Amino acid sequence: MTSTDPSQEDLSPVRYAFAITSALLLGGATATLALQPGAAQNSPGVAQNEPGAIQVATPRPGAPMSFADMVARLQPAVVNISTKQTIVQQQQINPFQGTPLGELFGQGQGQGPQRREGASLGSGFIISNDGYVVTNNHVVAPGARGASVDSITVTLPDRKEYTARLIGRDPDSDLALLKIDARGLPFVRFGDSKQARVGDWVVAIGNPFGLGGTVTAGIVSALNRTSGLGAYDQFIQTDAAINQGNSGGPMFNLQGEVIGINSQILGSGAGGNIGIGFAIPANQAKPIIDTLMKGERVSRGYIGVTLGGAINDDYSAALGLPKNQGEVIARVEPSGPAARGGLRAGDVVTRVNGQAVTPDQSLSRLIAAIPSGQTARLDVIRDNRPQTLSVTVATRPTQEQLAALVGQGADDFNADEGATVTPTPANGNGLGVTVLPLTPQIARSVGVDSTIQGVVIAAVDPSSDAGQKQLKRGDVITAVNFAPVRTAADVSARVAAARTQGRDRVILSVQRQRVNAPVPVKLAKG
Repeated sequence: MTSTDPSQEDLSPVRYAFAITSALLLGGATATLALQPGAAQNSPGVAQNEPGAIQVATPRPGAPMSFADMVARLQPAVVNISTKQTIVQQQQINPFQGTPLGELFGQGQGQGPQRREGASLGSGFIISNDGYVVTNNHVVAPGARGASVDSITVTLPDRKEYTARLIGRDPDSDLALLKIDARGLPFVRFGDSKQARVGDWVVAIGNPFGLGGTVTAGIVSALNRTSGLGAYDQFIQTDAAINQGNSGGPMFNLQGEVIGINSQILGSGAGGNIGIGFAIPANQAKPIIDTLMKGERVSRGYIGVTLGGAINDDYSAALGLPKNQGEVIARVEPSGPAARGGLRAGDVVTRVNGQAVTPDQSLSRLIAAIPSGQTARLDVIRDNRPQTLSVTVATRPTQEQLAALVGQGADDFNADEGATVTPTPANGNGLGVTVLPLTPQIARSVGVDSTIQGVVIAAVDPSSDAGQKQLKRGDVITAVNFAPVRTAADVSARVAAARTQGRDRVILSVQRQRVNAPVPVKLAKG
């Protein structure tokens, strides 16, 4: 299940493939902690954060508050993770080959593959005394097309290095599990992230900029935060000091429990700290890690739809629905579970098995939690009328299988070969686009399937809202407010109907090669 949102903020997942992976540091703060006396490392088989090992104490009057004792106990279990990668790139063809300038620039060069080395740096933490290590998937994944990971190295705080094996990964949650061959290692346990409250102190230990063993602190800024970059995001937000290299590192509460795994940052555009970072909650991560440890693949429910997003201002104005209640279905996969259950493009799903669909509890997350073969009861609004549908949930395909269904946009197209076609403006519709009937030849030219029906955009007024929403020549409009269109007259009629209902926006279903996405467009006055 994918989600399309044309209004993304400057939110950056921390994925630096061949330099340093980025992550969270939790911004400066102080607290009062004291630990039971003892060495920083426990006996083999005993967790560093064993119950009762970390206790809160009151400082003497006038004494500075400190995390030092807590850090001394936890830091031995936090590791640095690095990869060596090989990147294979096809060289560009020499544009001067076969000309007098070819000798100057090298005849025949630039046609064979070129290999170069790459690397990544990140953080992780040990969860067992026999060497299981948790980190982010993007820390140990190939960083670019044509790249492969040759080796993964785990470095302990005492500078001992181990070659790690990748036990399993889950790209959807950005989690990975490694194994190093060692015994008697310091380790930490997951805590209960549901107990975290906004305002609680948290501590992070990691590898910013390759500087191992760096400790920072801050507070929980928000819970159940979605980033818009993933279908299952539900992060702990913190006032993080954002630095590169802490991806995959642990976020601890004051009891020394891992309640989060640092994963994403909200960047300033220049790489500086703006105090907004995100961690994967422990209660979300632990079941996935347990599954990977068993050698199994993480399974999620799937119904075969593309989501248009939550009911925001644009959708509310275009469809006449309350904000923040439900999500729009942009596309239904033919012959998929949703199609067999009667779901249609343009439906707004408001509840799944009685649970409300909200910005904090997305349709993706609710469906993912339903085992394959079970029934999802969907409360749906269609044409402003409520109804209930039953959909049998399937198993979600792998990311690779889903990616194979998605193509890239085309920049241009040609009209029918041997024919003269005059673009027909959608006169008076206020969209700011000029459209042509979609013929089989044009469909081939813009890269859409021959079964797609609609109108193709021939020109866009850059000053219009359609232009601001990045619609372009070659995009195909298949529906307006989810009602199919085949001609410019159809487009004008759908827009006129929206105006009659007092609405100043419409939803365009836009097909760009294999991707179909709903785009809310504000109508020009007139």
